[in-house]
Amino acid sequence: MNPKDAALEVSLYEVGRKIYPRAVHGWFAAWRWTLVWATQLVFYGGAWLTWNERQAVLFDIAQRKFYVFGLVFWPQDIIYLTVLLILCALALFLFTAVAGRLWCGYACPQTVYTEIFLWIERVIEGDPNARIRLDKQGLSTNKFLLKSAKHGLWLALALWTGITFVGYFTPIRELLTTPPGAWEAFWALFYGFATYGNAGWMREQVCKYMCPYARFQSAMFDKDTLIITYDRSRGEPRGKQENAGDCIDCGICVQVCPTGIDIRDGLQYECIGCAACIDGCDRVMEKLGRAPKLIRYSKGRVLRPRVIVYSAILAAIAAAAAISLYLRVPLKVDVIRDRAAIAREVEGGLIENVYRLQIMNTTEQARAFEITVSGLPGIQVWGESTTGVPAAETRMVPVRVRADAGTAPGSHPIEFTVRALGAEGVEVREGAVFIVR
Repeated sequence: MNPKDAALEVSLYEVGRKIYPRAVHGWFAAWRWTLVWATQLVFYGGAWLTWNERQAVLFDIAQRKFYVFGLVFWPQDIIYLTVLLILCALALFLFTAVAGRLWCGYACPQTVYTEIFLWIERVIEGDPNARIRLDKQGLSTNKFLLKSAKHGLWLALALWTGITFVGYFTPIRELLTTPPGAWEAFWALFYGFATYGNAGWMREQVCKYMCPYARFQSAMFDKDTLIITYDRSRGEPRGKQENAGDCIDCGICVQVCPTGIDIRDGLQYECIGCAACIDGCDRVMEKLGRAPKLIRYSKGRVLRPRVIVYSAILAAIAAAAAISLYLRVPLKVDVIRDRAAIAREVEGGLIENVYRLQIMNTTEQARAFEITVSGLPGIQVWGESTTGVPAAETRMVPVRVRADAGTAPGSHPIEFTVRALGAEGVEVREGAVFIVR
């Protein structure tokens, strides 16, 4: 066969290579570890906080109630979830336009847990060179013990992370003191396995190939967005020769990068903005007696039209949501007409309709409620007009309403008022229809 006619085999996929990032110390590394501690204290500690003799933050899906400190949210409050998602989306746009991928580099769960897992790996297996040698050597007692210790700690941390996650949906004290249900066990293991796999094995692959943020971030960048840049005019040509620039081509910026890129080649979508390369390069410059910031965060205008618009919209929605929460009446009422009971004439010639009122007490204290009705001459609630509802509970209350016999046949709009006794301003008005045949 003519070599020119031979088929050329081309691989469409890059062969994965394991990255062994070096530990780095510096101002930005200190900030990153500060956020690691802060986020994990909130995550692991938040599930143990109590409020009014219950878990302070609990998303009780089975009972369809979300507790957030002093607030209790019901399915009817889904508007607040919608607003929260809108705020998160707008905050993402605003933060990315101003600061690029700082979220990825400092506070993203993938970054946080990868940092923790890498720290465990360094403590047990040593620096990058030691880890490379360990991975290349054959199976031995020492290698087995080191790998077992590392993965044992990884699995323990991942499992505790999964348990804590489920602890926000099933009270964590109950989860740890009673045998978990099938769903609790499944999600604890699933979330733990995801943490173990993402932070221990896939690491930078999640940021490069699985996270969609890396792919669409460029649409939110502009020339003033904060990004990490290499000062090419100062650093080139690279090397240690006399006429070279400040970059001595030591490669420290590549060695400390968690995604294994060379920032000197320009901005790449794999860059998560963690600034490890800045810390590494600054330490080299310090040792050489040269000025720092050969690699640095770029400077741009913070106040620009895009940022102002995003900020204004975000502030307006956040303010409206805060006001709505502040003015929120801790009582919800649904009126359901009892279709099984047709309008009928009762003693005294009065016309009676029967309703069911679903009263939701969204506070964490038991309350008594008074039920009144208006809209027709002589209309009133017949029988017991007050009812008690336990804290954060719902009660279905049958209500008989009677109106004068002289009421014209047809459908008439009426209005129920449910008022909390002893709590000024806690009342809800709901419309209904009174039928006369």
